[in-house]
Amino acid sequence: MSTDPRRDATAQQRLGSDPGQSVWVSANAGTGKTRVLTDRITRLLLGGTPPGRILCLTFTKAAAAEMADRLGHRLGTWAVMPDADLRAALTDLLGTDPGDDLSRARRLFAESLEVPGGLKIQTIHAFCESLLARFPIEAGVSPHFSVVEERTAAELLQDARDRVLAGAFDDGLHLVEEGDLADALERMAALVDEAQFDEVMRELQSARGRLARLLARHGRLAALLGATHRALGLGEDERESRVLAEACTPPSVDEEG
Repeated sequence: MSTDPRRDATAQQRLGSDPGQSVWVSANAGTGKTRVLTDRITRLLLGGTPPGRILCLTFTKAAAAEMADRLGHRLGTWAVMPDADLRAALTDLLGTDPGDDLSRARRLFAESLEVPGGLKIQTIHAFCESLLARFPIEAGVSPHFSVVEERTAAELLQDARDRVLAGAFDDGLHLVEEGDLADALERMAALVDEAQFDEVMRELQSARGRLARLLARHGRLAALLGATHRALGLGEDERESRVLAEACTPPSVDEEG
């Protein structure tokens, strides 16, 4: 390591972009992760890897689009760049002088355009969808399946939640006892408005696995609440317990007046 932070960062980025190395990059936003990935793909192409055999997966559509745009702009620029400038760009990317043969770098733009469907820079969801579309029988899904839109998925989840709550006292729901559930719903409805109720339900839904394990461990909801009470170090008759109970109890109409 040198005393020049910029030079050190560049050296680390160049190491991370080396396709001959298996690397894990962890860094804050804006520190050059996307650049490292773009450099890595470029170096794979320069090394002779066919563009159609490269797969780059991201979490978001925005990240995939940004990487594809950066790579396309770089390769397109290389195709028409003067030799001296191209040699300097390759030297900065590789860390070594590429020599006089620059034809490989100039051909990359045309080769990438010839790939059916373009370079495979896509989100994990898009990749999984394409994989299921190619092998639906093996995956156990309908060959003509379609991916539900986010808005439709939210509506289906809300409808399912409403049906579960409406049928919470049916014999088929044994997660909690009837009295526990009725009491819990009554208390929550008194403490929150409609928007907050939806937010609480979404949080419960996201943590449903943990909640189910806790209920399986402690049994009834009342037992779980008692265990939570004990975990906080509060006894039934302690002042802190009464303060918490009062804080969680909505005021009556007379008290509000």
